[in-house]
Amino acid sequence: MARLFGTDGVRGVANEELTPLLAMQLGQAGATVLTRENDHRPTIMVGCDTRISGDMLANALMAGICSVGANAVYVGVIPTPAVAYLTKKYKVEAGVVISASHNPVEFNGIKFFDGNGYKLPDSLEDEIEALIRNGMHGVEFPTGTMVGKIKYRTDAKEEYINHAVQTVPVDLTGMKIVVDCAEGAAHYTSVEALRELGATVVPIHNMPDGTNINANCGSTHMEELQARVVYEKADVGLAFDGDADRLLAVDENGEIVDGDQIMGIVGVHMRDQGKLKKDTIVATVMSNLGFFKMGEREHLNMEQTKVGDRYVLERMREIGASLGGEQSGHIIFLDENTTGDGLLSALHLLQVMVDTKKPLSELAKVMTVMPQALVNAKVPNHKKDRYMEYPEIAKAIDELNRKFDGEGRVLIRPSGTEPKVRVMIEGKDQEMIEKEAKKLADLIQNIML
Repeated sequence: MARLFGTDGVRGVANEELTPLLAMQLGQAGATVLTRENDHRPTIMVGCDTRISGDMLANALMAGICSVGANAVYVGVIPTPAVAYLTKKYKVEAGVVISASHNPVEFNGIKFFDGNGYKLPDSLEDEIEALIRNGMHGVEFPTGTMVGKIKYRTDAKEEYINHAVQTVPVDLTGMKIVVDCAEGAAHYTSVEALRELGATVVPIHNMPDGTNINANCGSTHMEELQARVVYEKADVGLAFDGDADRLLAVDENGEIVDGDQIMGIVGVHMRDQGKLKKDTIVATVMSNLGFFKMGEREHLNMEQTKVGDRYVLERMREIGASLGGEQSGHIIFLDENTTGDGLLSALHLLQVMVDTKKPLSELAKVMTVMPQALVNAKVPNHKKDRYMEYPEIAKAIDELNRKFDGEGRVLIRPSGTEPKVRVMIEGKDQEMIEKEAKKLADLIQNIML
């Protein structure tokens, strides 16, 4: 049976895979596992993004929380990083976000944070899942005055905005910014925070109706933002995803500035100010080769993890790093929040623009983005981790790496969810690397099928 929890909580089509019943069970099991050390009635904070299924799942989840004697605090539509921050600030026992991030409206998800605002380790997720699969065996369901209750808070968004603008109090007077809110959780917080700091804000996709989240907008669909920045003669464009834990940017010429480039810009600036702990940035193996070459040139320590912001965070905590993230725009400022935070990422990027008085197009030259080619090879699911056991494949990879000789690289990664092996090649010649990636993917597929 497949594991309920993926790399970012429990995900699925709402009301089909992620049903109200499952949401209630996750509330019951999550509250039981995450609050069992308490000698007082525990409290769990719950927030969601703008998708239409959020109310249905939030109410089911909170019913489950209350049914095992815990209280719920419902903060409504709010960014994921706001729930992480407020969970820790208010010293509640746990936080839950109901969101499917950048996915289309029919999907939703439930992810937990512990009392310190961190995503749960696999071991705790396994305990929650085991309770559900065992029919809540051993769980007590109180009655009478011992049943939990729900408190509704409408001020949480303002608290998160205050935290962001006090953490990075950059003066944005005179700066024109186009903000794509993805019809999601950033539709209020990002716009208000930037205006509070003095910016002239042109918001787009900030009228969520429950059905339009991520629909041809936000960090996964940048075309409209690129055009609008040029049309408005704006200084910069900012794109969030549905739950506002990631950020991508657009420079004044309409060119995309991705997560690697943002980390490079901010990381070098933090280093120059003595604020980059251990002169280290933590990224995944999927970050662009140009990003790692920038690190060498700037004498930065570049730590690599497997794909997933949770693994970036784990490594940051292990070594005491203050900056890490992914090419997709999940960027973690660990001294300021415990998860990827689109608004904090935006403010840090804007801070560099203000401090240096340089346009984003110039700052983005901190690294040269190497061309990438990505091709999937279909392989049997039970074999996908064993590709290096085939001598022909190992030999082909070795020959390609020697051919690039430091000016490119080959990265093979089994898919976490599908029967596929992903072949990514980076190099200077797009046509050549696309040809080599397809050739290698075909070889892997033919040999392993």
